Amino acid sequence: MSARRTFPLVLSAPSGAGKTTIANRLRECRQDVAFSVSATTRTPREGERDGVHYHFVSADEFRRMIAADELIEWAEVHGNFYGTLLREVDKARDRGEFLLLDIDVQGAAQIRHKVPDAALVFILPPSGEVLVQRLVGRGSDAAEVVARRLRNARDEIREAPRFDYVVVNDDLDAAVGDVEAIMDGRTDHLRPHPPLDVLADRMAMEIDRHLRPSA
Repeated sequence: MSARRTFPLVLSAPSGAGKTTIANRLRECRQDVAFSVSATTRTPREGERDGVHYHFVSADEFRRMIAADELIEWAEVHGNFYGTLLREVDKARDRGEFLLLDIDVQGAAQIRHKVPDAALVFILPPSGEVLVQRLVGRGSDAAEVVARRLRNARDEIREAPRFDYVVVNDDLDAAVGDVEAIMDGRTDHLRPHPPLDVLADRMAMEIDRHLRPSA
């Protein structure tokens, strides 16, 4: 009998959609899920361990890895480099595991070119209004920070039709079940949703309604 096929599983979502909660639930309930350990040039924070939280490398080493095509995606964020190592993908395949990648929209586009069999999954909130409530309700961020996150979320949501699959996180258990169906090749079990372009446009407009008074 042939070995079960596994593949990298890319989860992307706007802030507040619940992507991290879904990823953690998958890791808790399945033995065949591994989190990717990214490489970064930033300084380790207190309690962070090399090879566990990140692979901490110098800027010169990171540039060498880019030149050697050892990264399937990378980006510069606030002056530091972050990237996903190709060897993480290979190690997960050898172990028969799904490598779970928490990647933004731009990184997901890079992965599509480097790892064609990766499954790109976009997590949507139940509605734009719910996303606004979640981000505003945190109460820990300044108004301009919340507005920036909402603008980013609006733009990211419009990219959802470019992904292989879209999961609406209106019920956590059901959303996790949808991602598991993708992993297990049971895509006929995915819950239906309105046409994706219509759904994404509606959510973006709901976010815009909140932003317009402060625009």
